[in-house]
Amino acid sequence: MNTRTTPSPSRSPASDQLRAPYAEALLAHAERDWLRLNVPGHAAAPSSGLAGFFGSRVTDLDFPPLLDGIDLGPDTPLDEALALAARAWGARRTWFLTNGASQGNQIASMVTPALGRTLVVQRSVHSSVVDGLVLSGLDAVFVQPSVDPVQGIAHGVTAKDVAEALDRTPDAAAVYIVSPSYFGAVADVRAIADAAHTAGVPLIVDEAWGSHFGIHPALPAGALSLGADLVTSSTHKLAGSLTQSAMLHLGEGPFADRLEPLVDRAFRLVQSTSASALLTASLDLARRALVVGADRITGSVEAADKVRGVIRALGRFAVVSDGFHRFPDITRADPLRIAIDTRAGGITGHEARRLLFRDHQIMVEVATDAAIVAVIGAGSAPDSDRFTEALHCLPSPLIGAGADAAVRAPLSLPRPGPARLTAREAFLSPALVVPAEEAVGMVSADTLAAYPPGIPNVLPGEVITAETVDFLRRTAAAPGGHVRGAHDPAVARLRVVAP
Repeated sequence: MNTRTTPSPSRSPASDQLRAPYAEALLAHAERDWLRLNVPGHAAAPSSGLAGFFGSRVTDLDFPPLLDGIDLGPDTPLDEALALAARAWGARRTWFLTNGASQGNQIASMVTPALGRTLVVQRSVHSSVVDGLVLSGLDAVFVQPSVDPVQGIAHGVTAKDVAEALDRTPDAAAVYIVSPSYFGAVADVRAIADAAHTAGVPLIVDEAWGSHFGIHPALPAGALSLGADLVTSSTHKLAGSLTQSAMLHLGEGPFADRLEPLVDRAFRLVQSTSASALLTASLDLARRALVVGADRITGSVEAADKVRGVIRALGRFAVVSDGFHRFPDITRADPLRIAIDTRAGGITGHEARRLLFRDHQIMVEVATDAAIVAVIGAGSAPDSDRFTEALHCLPSPLIGAGADAAVRAPLSLPRPGPARLTAREAFLSPALVVPAEEAVGMVSADTLAAYPPGIPNVLPGEVITAETVDFLRRTAAAPGGHVRGAHDPAVARLRVVAP
């Protein structure tokens, strides 16, 4: 007797399975007439070398790793591409990353325990550096950045402050700073490198926003040329590769022999075994476009200068970088970042960003309570007139008798609470979720960062303050506001270390 069952006829998929909601939304978004003043640096330009290379062949080019003649064997094209990138940025060695500059920051944090027990680190680093502290288990001594009280933004640190932190940290492993900042402030990397080397430790620079530095005479010098030992470069931001692609550069400094094998091992630990050929190719193409087409960067700088000139001439808004001279930690400003004080013109940065997006199809990179930041990719030349005209068409709800005083008051950047545990200890400790008001005075188990830009306002192990809770909740309530790492979107509850 045949007991085999007859296969049931194939069923038609449920109607909801016929949709691809994310892909459909992305396609619809791309079909609008956007003016892109945000990352990635290629800004989806039809004339981009990426568009010409990938075109309709994306699926044809999406190969896995470990292919003979591409990335497997001696002297491969990948090896050649890495060597060309190292030469372009003045590195002893370069690694291509396919999980963003965050991956580079994590690698850098993971290798430092071989050099000491405590990382001397700028407090306003990106949250991925804090993630690296959780992974590495290092203690941290934080160097506080200068803060613009009017704008409520953090800048950089001075060599003097770094040297003082090193003097009180005998077991220092390295110094970790950010340059340039989200607002384009460039630190005195040379002086900070000298301070670190005098203390016998390397300098690691998160140069995520400066991947274009050193390529053109109108741009600031790159951190490697100023003495940095290890540099994270978010190539997709302004240098033109695809989103999530980045580089990690090792300098030719006194710590290169010690760091190179450590970085190589850590890279293999966190790099996907299925690294994207598309992302890797985009890094190679971005390097070529920057070096060969450096003259096009002249047009990018001129476009940014034109925007700043119009803003100064019309007088309603203010250019944030015009006030950088007041801060001793700032040596230059990135000319491709246009930071605009919108509160001076009667509108918050969050509201300006929302209206530019909704009513003018203009995307800017960063919004805070007081400002917006537009970016121009190296080699791009966007329609600056369209941006300045739309900007000056925005309403001024903060000006006039009808404006509420509480709304007019700027949102100040809160000072962090004291640290009670290391980031790793707090992250791995038993935790509770409590109402935000009850969390005041307790130790945070999470990294909480108003995003963008992603600088942590609270670190794991730090005491949560009432000022910080108010700042995060007001940020979350603003149009487009988001707090990275929050337990819930409204920051109504927070995760704290159990007593």
